[in-house]
Amino acid sequence: MKIEIKKSLGVLKNQQILLYPTDTVWGIGCDATSEVAVDKVFKIKKRSESKSLVILMNSFEMLQKYIPKVPKAVIELLSKSTNPTTIIYENPFGLAKNVVAADNTVAIRIVQNEFCRELIHLFGKPIVSTSANISGNPTPKSFDEIEKSILDSVDYVVNLQRDEVNEKSSTILKVNEKGEITVLRN
Repeated sequence: MKIEIKKSLGVLKNQQILLYPTDTVWGIGCDATSEVAVDKVFKIKKRSESKSLVILMNSFEMLQKYIPKVPKAVIELLSKSTNPTTIIYENPFGLAKNVVAADNTVAIRIVQNEFCRELIHLFGKPIVSTSANISGNPTPKSFDEIEKSILDSVDYVVNLQRDEVNEKSSTILKVNEKGEITVLRN
């Protein structure tokens, strides 16, 4: 795993695109603070920039650097959750403008996958994670289901967990400035 993390760090630091396993499905990712890199992800996915991307972080401490007010209820919920949980927050800062939705929200998941946690920790910044498919096509549940055009368009494919099948998608919640939580996908 150390070799894969080292190679992946080089990709992220050079504003390039990574294909990697997460705690849900395989993801296409990049530095979430680089507009140049994020733009490449949108082009690979053939996706409109009006649709937002999920951002992965490795800790509550990192989350608090990009979200000014994380409600106590969210911290409690995430500390108890065993399932991947993505939360849509209002008014993020410090992220690439093109990862923030038109309504000034961003979807963030504190990732549970060991490879991702260590990669993000060493990189020191959040990374983008969007499913490894062309926008509108089915989400691949395993590495073998990823389209050749996706494999050919990224700069590096992580050589880990390629035999695993993952049908998990994350729970999606939205939190407003008052700290009220709404379930969007369970």
